[in-house]
Amino acid sequence: MRPANKFFAMLALMPAIAFAASCASAPAFVKPGPLTLGPSGLRWVDKTMARMTLEEKIGQLIACRYAGNFFPADSEALARMRNLVARYKVGGMIVFGGDAYETAHLNNALQSAAAIPLLIASDLERGTGTQITGSTLFPTIMGIGAADSEELAESMGRITALEGRALGIHVTYAPVVDVNINPDNPIINTRAIGEDPAQVARLAAAFIRGCQANGMIATAKHFPGHGDTDQDSHTLLPTITAGRDRLERVELFPYRKVIESGVQAVMISHLSVPALDPTPNMPTTLSKAVVTDLLRGEMGFKGLIVTDAMEMGGVTTLYSDTEAALRAILAGIDMVLLPLEPEKVIPFLIETARSGKLPMERIDQSVRRILEAKARLGLPENKLVDVDALPAKLGTREYLREAQRAFERATTLVKNTGNVLPLQSGERSIAVVSLSSDFGDYYAGRTFADAVRKRAPKARIFYADSETGKEALNEAYSAAASADVVLCAVFSSLRAWKGSVGLNPLHVDVINNLTGLDKPVVVANFGSPYLFRNFPDVDAYLCFYRNTPQAQEIAARAIFGEMDVNGKLPVSIPGLVPLGTGLTLSAKK
Repeated sequence: MRPANKFFAMLALMPAIAFAASCASAPAFVKPGPLTLGPSGLRWVDKTMARMTLEEKIGQLIACRYAGNFFPADSEALARMRNLVARYKVGGMIVFGGDAYETAHLNNALQSAAAIPLLIASDLERGTGTQITGSTLFPTIMGIGAADSEELAESMGRITALEGRALGIHVTYAPVVDVNINPDNPIINTRAIGEDPAQVARLAAAFIRGCQANGMIATAKHFPGHGDTDQDSHTLLPTITAGRDRLERVELFPYRKVIESGVQAVMISHLSVPALDPTPNMPTTLSKAVVTDLLRGEMGFKGLIVTDAMEMGGVTTLYSDTEAALRAILAGIDMVLLPLEPEKVIPFLIETARSGKLPMERIDQSVRRILEAKARLGLPENKLVDVDALPAKLGTREYLREAQRAFERATTLVKNTGNVLPLQSGERSIAVVSLSSDFGDYYAGRTFADAVRKRAPKARIFYADSETGKEALNEAYSAAASADVVLCAVFSSLRAWKGSVGLNPLHVDVINNLTGLDKPVVVANFGSPYLFRNFPDVDAYLCFYRNTPQAQEIAARAIFGEMDVNGKLPVSIPGLVPLGTGLTLSAKK
């Protein structure tokens, strides 16, 4: 039975009249469609702005974090959410994680508490399943780059939009339009399509097209381009040292193209880019030269401009919460995302506006753009979602088939010395060595190991994570050395604040020591393709770009010749292989 009643106690905390009315009226839920602003939407914007107080206008400029989980009626988290919506009148909420029914119920509850419809957003970079359990999970966008398919990119955007809107999510902070040209990038990397600006522009535009044609606002990020840094803006303020000519050729090129194609939102990153604004310690998020002069003026963008999370070190190490929010709005930002303490930021901005230091003209410009976005989404007519319809709209067979197809076409065979692949089932003894460089992820490769054992029942399996000692690794090496073939699965997750996607040096030693033996060593990489630099002498190297059960199952199929492999690297690996490298492997007949 679906958990339909568990939120009733929670909803009692929301305005009773609004909730009762929403239930009694049995609204005809609006079907998401192309994002257009008609005469009725414009009238709603004008009427709403005419009656809004200063407090309501300032609230519209702020979006806050929440999780789509179950909350007891007396929980502090739920009380804070209600307070942000009903008292501080925030314009948006951003969901990070949750289950399908809980998220949809909570979204309806929050909307019922809002006098002006909320703009609900989420980071759905790999489909709605990135955040919400029960929805469809796609590969990373770099996997779409490896497939080099506009059709797959558009399909991914379409499914993300349809599932997200079914849950009450209106904006995805995707796609990443950064051009990843730094192999040591610790935070963009596989979140980017690749290193070719033209391919990035083409596939990003396809994703945006599929997304916005089906009722969800897409967001190009992280302007003006976060692909050439070896630092994480979650921790500090990275600097892009390139001159304006290089920025135009690489970083800015795809943004110009997706703006031309009609993307409706752009996210500004926390970067120092002296060629665009030479002010010391000036994050692009707070730079009028970047936000207003470049993006609005020179590039002609007319949509919604939002910050990256204001809780990130790229801002918090330099400015207070309140000062950063004020500077962002003065720079031309429309919506300030995830300030650390919105309960302090909103009153501060109200007082600053009353003092005249934050001009009403600047406030009204952003409020109008936010309201126009809400009108395009159809929220004035109905801001609620039909929870009963979720089983027919999330994770359907059609959607899962599309995701599976994307995972398969992303598979990239970079090296295959002596045609060691595909393997023949059962002919030789196999050792599987699963090496995760993440703490507490000892069994990261279990799905892959299980899939190999289905094909080679006598395969020996060894696991290690970042805490596994040298003695245990030596034992795994000795045992693997006695096998005829060694399959190494390597894992290193891309995470905020982690600072690196590199591998544990002890794990690298295990692989390189194995390559010195007279036996095939195959590496299946479930993360950054650049990890090939650590062990270039392996016999075969495959990239899957992301650690998911789907990717691990597909890895076994590819290794044993049960599928065609046609992916091409969307990045170069310096000193080893050029952009576009990818060997074909045909399924065994």
